[in-house]
Amino acid sequence: MYKLVIVDDHPLMREGLSLILEAQPDFEVRQTFGSAEDALPYLQENPIDLILVDISLPGMGGIELIKQIKVYKPQQKILVISRHDEQLYAERALRAGAKGYVMKVEARKVIIEAIRKVLEGGIYISSTLNERLIQSMLQPKQSFAQSPLEVLSDRELEVFEWIGRGYKSAEIATHLFISNKTVESYRSRIKEKLNLNSSAELVKHAIHWTNELAV
Repeated sequence: MYKLVIVDDHPLMREGLSLILEAQPDFEVRQTFGSAEDALPYLQENPIDLILVDISLPGMGGIELIKQIKVYKPQQKILVISRHDEQLYAERALRAGAKGYVMKVEARKVIIEAIRKVLEGGIYISSTLNERLIQSMLQPKQSFAQSPLEVLSDRELEVFEWIGRGYKSAEIATHLFISNKTVESYRSRIKEKLNLNSSAELVKHAIHWTNELAV
């Protein structure tokens, strides 16, 4: 029986995913958590076969949680299940130590396939992402302005994505469970790293970059 743990800030997602997993004869959902901070003590003390982690979590983000887990359990198997586009975060998640990345919008069959592949010692990414990663290895590095993936921290990228989707600072703060002041601090650092001179320029670049990914 495989022991699984879910870390996701949406109660309905935790409940729905738990039902899907418990329907499998060899899966057992041991615990579900709404934040990384709540999950860490349990994960440190209990042997788990697979941890399912979302990217957007209140407080500590999903990628930082992966890094923390890998410090004390280097061999721990982790699969990211997220609403965030895989083009934005999959490579970062893999570098942090996850063994796969699957979108929440995927069919139940695909999610189960991803979970089983990781449990069996493999790495799961979509065929589309696999092709993109191969292409990126064969192409010259893009400039910083074109590729914020290369220069922004994980949390800065998350804020940059929210900006690109049209959200204001107060709305981003609410979604990420951080203060408006913290969001403004992230915005300032993003502008500095991307050599942008104004908030209007930041919004323009964020929207353009997010739309490019959607093509």
